[in-house]
Amino acid sequence: MLAVAVLAAGKGTRMRSDLPKVLQPLAGATLVERVLRCCDSLQPDRRLLIVGHQAERVEASLAAHHGLEFVLQQPQNGTGHAVQQLLEPLQGFKGELLVLNGDVPLLRPETLRQLLDTHRRGGTAVTLLTARLEDPSGYGRVFADEEGRVSAIVEHRDCNAAQRDNPLVNAGIYCFDWSRLAAVLPLLRSDNDQGELYLTDTVALLGSALHLEVEDSAETNGINDRLQLAQCEQVLQERLRRHWMAEGVTFIDPASCTLSDATHFGRDVVVEPQTHLRGACRIGDGCRLGPGSLLENATLGNGVEVLLSVVREASVADGCAIGPYAQLRPGAELAAGCRVGNFVEIKQSKLGAGCKVNHLSYIGDAELGENVNVGAGTITANYDGVRKHRTVIGAGSKTGANSVLVAPIRLGERVTVGAGSTLTRDVPTGALALGRARQLVRENWSGPQTGTTPAAPAS
Repeated sequence: MLAVAVLAAGKGTRMRSDLPKVLQPLAGATLVERVLRCCDSLQPDRRLLIVGHQAERVEASLAAHHGLEFVLQQPQNGTGHAVQQLLEPLQGFKGELLVLNGDVPLLRPETLRQLLDTHRRGGTAVTLLTARLEDPSGYGRVFADEEGRVSAIVEHRDCNAAQRDNPLVNAGIYCFDWSRLAAVLPLLRSDNDQGELYLTDTVALLGSALHLEVEDSAETNGINDRLQLAQCEQVLQERLRRHWMAEGVTFIDPASCTLSDATHFGRDVVVEPQTHLRGACRIGDGCRLGPGSLLENATLGNGVEVLLSVVREASVADGCAIGPYAQLRPGAELAAGCRVGNFVEIKQSKLGAGCKVNHLSYIGDAELGENVNVGAGTITANYDGVRKHRTVIGAGSKTGANSVLVAPIRLGERVTVGAGSTLTRDVPTGALALGRARQLVRENWSGPQTGTTPAAPAS
């Protein structure tokens, strides 16, 4: 049997944040979510999260993770003290305990699988993950022989000068034989520089330990401050871009673009510079995104173009063109072949196939049939100051420039709205609708008479 425990009790003082460190976002997911996802493929029998600082907030953020057990560490007195809190919930458990850190989010599932396999083959009480760093400052040093048998782990601040020259460091990731670990956990002592109970001290107490050196040391990067958070973001973004380029996506300037790991691309997608995808975006084959576009929880069909625009929680079918400078807000749904042009905003509205909204328009809480042509400056006035109301425009209708449709209102099919009209009543199919003041012209107009000579125009 396998149990996984994630240490997530720390405050993260150096983050300078009201948000618990493990809830800091990284490429669209929190640090602790990334750690939990990493071990999903191992199919553990038990999953435990050791919480402390803002425990209720951390638990609430993970409410969707069914079967996760929360264990309170109060006060927080080191990693050894954290794992001591498992003695009661894991009483009688037989098997391995994998200990992960909630602020080490770049581990790959295959690395954890290799750690678990190494531990099972080695038959030792504990197997720990290590990394070799050019600058090991701040990390505990691991001392081992050529066969990987560990003799000691010494925390950085407890190292002497010679020990600090050792580049092999403890990544803080362990696989224990739980029964043997449970027997020595009560023996931990706090006679060290920090006055805390170190989980690393169990290695000496257990007497037999192996280490597995990770090939890519970036996997073990921990996060203690904003700089390290940014560094991890860079690593993760590079991984994501490399993955999708291998799957047939073109990035014109990869370093200028960011993705979430919930983004999925089809083939032959082109991503122009300064384009960013957040949340669960689904991008179809042959799309062209950017430059300068933002997509968040967006679904795009095949052959969609998004130029210098924002698409948030919207659905766009095949062959549509968005932008430049358009915004699709949550609830926008475009059928195939629609065109949404410059300075157009669409919100909570459905556009039928072939609709065109090319210029300077706001379409909110509306439903447009097929092949509706929305003239420049058309507004659906959907808000009466208290409630939102819907506008329905039938297929084949067209609105003239600077039209205002005051909802609730329904236009039939093949309706023509004259330019400059403000409509407040329904219009039947096939009608022409005009709703504007009569034009007044006074010939030979000399302007207001003030009794003074008009000032000469400025040159």
